[in-house]
Amino acid sequence: MAPRGGQSYGFPIYCAAWLPLAHILKPDPPAADADAGADASSAASPSSPPAPMAALGGGGGEGRSGVPNKLVVAALDPAGEEAALSPEAVVEVKTKEEVPYRMAVHPRGDGVLCAFPNGCRLYRWESQEGDEPRKLALEPDHEALTDLKDVGLQLAVSFSGEGSILATGGEDGHLRVFKWPAMESVLTEADTKTSIKDLSFSSDEKFLAVNRSSGPCRLWDLLSSEVVANLPREAGEIFGFCRFSNKIDSSNILFITAMQGDYGKIISWNTTSWTRVGSKKITREAISAFAVSPDGALLAIGTIEGTIIVVGSKGMRTLITVKKAHLGIVTTLAFSQDSRTLLSTSFDSTARVTSVGSPKSNGTGVWPMLLVIILAILVYYCMQHKEELLAMLPR
Repeated sequence: MAPRGGQSYGFPIYCAAWLPLAHILKPDPPAADADAGADASSAASPSSPPAPMAALGGGGGEGRSGVPNKLVVAALDPAGEEAALSPEAVVEVKTKEEVPYRMAVHPRGDGVLCAFPNGCRLYRWESQEGDEPRKLALEPDHEALTDLKDVGLQLAVSFSGEGSILATGGEDGHLRVFKWPAMESVLTEADTKTSIKDLSFSSDEKFLAVNRSSGPCRLWDLLSSEVVANLPREAGEIFGFCRFSNKIDSSNILFITAMQGDYGKIISWNTTSWTRVGSKKITREAISAFAVSPDGALLAIGTIEGTIIVVGSKGMRTLITVKKAHLGIVTTLAFSQDSRTLLSTSFDSTARVTSVGSPKSNGTGVWPMLLVIILAILVYYCMQHKEELLAMLPR
């Protein structure tokens, strides 16, 4: 049984991402001239935009577990009382004996890159024109990603914000960065002593942050293909996830999750001086997933106990906590493009959608602050003129 707000899909979900539908769906064909008479009014009225969709990947792995390995595309259910994905898949692609462990959706609609145990494969979108419901399909492109076919499991895969660069980080410690779609090598680094845990592009595509299973967070300059900084750990810290984000004033900041003793924390770094500028303990549960909203206002963590926590990026004040959002480890977190919805997935086969709003002030509204100030002024005035006010009362 799925937890409240979750939708079960019958297979452990390892990876997920929202889809850039504006770059995937083909627009409806223009109305024919013959239909311009009786259907002029209906043709003139714009059709409602399609519901947001998410891609989910996972499965039971190799062997005869009876649990299939597959990719699923599900749409947000507009009919539900609370936000949730529809139980019926828009697209379903079985991946035979291979389970997709990691996923990167190209931001301009070039397809979905999946990391399997032995390498990577690209699935291309096929969109048919016509009225709702929209019809989508995913087809494997066996000619693409030849450089990533037999490289082993990639624990981190990511496209840059504009989709012009692809980076992958292997369980074997091999970092590979390519120009997309030409697949020309930008940089490569092999380190057989560590595995790559996470990587993240800066929004201007100048830097790549890489976290390994041990050691500092390494920053690469993608123009020179050289290391520009190694961000050190403090005593007892073990780095986990890393994400660049745009602050409200459009400057870049890098967030890194870390475990230190019994606490999971988020650390912020200035991306000009590469100095640590903030740190806060968030949870006593191990962090298993991390995401930053596109507008830079929110950070979200998922834990091995199935908890979801959303904090404001400024001050890192906790805004939302959902205990037992999932019955198993949270495997993926992803904010929608409008930063109002958080997608989470788990080994328990569920995908959950949590409404988080779009706080422009990191959870603190302007009107409540003004009201507090006005009340404080009134209280001060009354204290200063108490005797005059009492004299005005009827005796």
